[in-house]
Amino acid sequence: MRAAPRRTSSTAFMASGPKELAEDFHKRIASARTAQNLSQQQLAKKMAETLNVVKSAESGKRPTDAVVRKFERILSIELMVARSAEETRHVSSGPQRGMTFGDYLNKLE
Repeated sequence: MRAAPRRTSSTAFMASGPKELAEDFHKRIASARTAQNLSQQQLAKKMAETLNVVKSAESGKRPTDAVVRKFERILSIELMVARSAEETRHVSSGPQRGMTFGDYLNKLE
């Protein structure tokens, strides 16, 4: 017998909007940890993760989504924030390209 398809609430998905990991996530984690008087080892134990996971996150290495959720839950902080509108993209108006190494060598001849 096949399992019934899983239903998701489309309104909840649309309400949350696109989110991304905060740029200063590592600072948020470290300050929340120290505010709760936890060592890195104690936090790792509460999260059921290794000490290296906590150290890596606090040094700025992006953790997995599951670990991000654990940090948010255990430390009562928000690491996933609304996507910023500061993104810029360069749109080319044609087949223009920068100078390649080959172009440079051709100019020398």
